[in-house]
Amino acid sequence: MTRQLIVQLQKEAIPVKHSCRVLEVSRSGFYEAQRRSAKPVVCKASVHLKAAFMASHQSYGSRRLVTALANEGFQIGRYKVRSLMRKAALKPVWKRKFVHTTDCGGQVNSDTTMGFFTAISRS
Repeated sequence: MTRQLIVQLQKEAIPVKHSCRVLEVSRSGFYEAQRRSAKPVVCKASVHLKAAFMASHQSYGSRRLVTALANEGFQIGRYKVRSLMRKAALKPVWKRKFVHTTDCGGQVNSDTTMGFFTAISRS
């Protein structure tokens, strides 16, 4: 309510400094509330960026997205793409290659010690 009142007073050519002092509100608090209430601006590039990212099955990073957007006719820098990706929480993922952890040649040996140890009988 206070922020709206200050905006109305500002339209009547009363400076923010004076209206904040009268209403006992800090100027930084007024500007912070004004920034928070501002609607986020959606640019065309961010929409096309999300579309290109989803078309790549969420695997393209900023460098490949720059070239994908350039092919669509959008000239946008890599660091701008990075900041838009960060803002939209777009993180590339990729399917990891399956790695074989053992090489047994198709045969399974039931002797896990491979004959290195022998049993000692205690009598």
